Amino acid sequence: MKLNQTPRVDATRILGFGSYRPERVVTNDDLSAIMDTNDEWIRTRVGIVERRFADKDQTVPDLAVIAGNRALADAGLKPSDIDTVIVATCTMPCGIPNAAAQVSSRIGIENKGAFDLNAACAGFCYSIGTASDLVRAGTARHVLVIGAEKLTDSVDPYDRANAIIFADGSAAAVIGPAEEPGIGPVVWGSAGELVDLIYMREDRYLFQEGQSVFRWATTAIAPIGLQAIEAAGITPADIDVLVPHQANLRIVEAIAKKLRAKGARQDMVVAEDIVTSGNTSSASIPLAIDRMRADGKIRSGDTMLLVGFGAGLSYAGQVVICP
Repeated sequence: MKLNQTPRVDATRILGFGSYRPERVVTNDDLSAIMDTNDEWIRTRVGIVERRFADKDQTVPDLAVIAGNRALADAGLKPSDIDTVIVATCTMPCGIPNAAAQVSSRIGIENKGAFDLNAACAGFCYSIGTASDLVRAGTARHVLVIGAEKLTDSVDPYDRANAIIFADGSAAAVIGPAEEPGIGPVVWGSAGELVDLIYMREDRYLFQEGQSVFRWATTAIAPIGLQAIEAAGITPADIDVLVPHQANLRIVEAIAKKLRAKGARQDMVVAEDIVTSGNTSSASIPLAIDRMRADGKIRSGDTMLLVGFGAGLSYAGQVVICP
């Protein structure tokens, strides 16, 4: 007996982006009013000037729906064009129901595949790789990937080591077929032996061993980026834009410095959305891209290196072409 198989697609690309930043802006001075910190201390250690907090009654699906609709509009597609929805998140208050099914229905994507993916701050890159493979395999024609986080629900508001870093937001991308490859192979992995560096304290509050995570990220992530560049069949000099997870401005700068030492150009644009958005976990990479597109810092056709890393310790990277 011979079974039918869905025809494969040779290449995929990102067709559009969309993002949402909550309206409430929280400055370093605002935080210094409720904890032992100050603007200089925060800027020096993590590079953050301000961040966005969602309203108390806003949920992860609420944030995701806005970004998802904007990505569809940017891609020029309708909800009926989407076959699968992936929501990358680590901040749903419980495992059931998942965010993706709720988001899919609210956007108007009816009776299609929908699932959450939790790789923490690497979640968006994991999801882009998964979505690209779904399209290439013929399982889906168009996939909506959304990174959405409400980290303020998971952070002790008086913990100055962590509360100064994390924030809320969402951003999305649409992945579909292409005549030429626009998404390179994903290079991913995890350092499970270091899982205790980032965890939920008392099963309630997000906690990380800041210095240990900093040392790991500044050592391990640039080589992952170089592997992704090699897997895409290009060189560091071909990278127009570097978009690492926005964890800490010093980490971002260290990754860029190491890539330039390996041949990346001095004029390579480096995302620094951490300064005004804080760490938004799986939303940070697409949030940064969408803002740079809006500001004219990157253009359609630019070659971008995305590198996500976070709890797990999970990491992933790929080269993509800006839509």
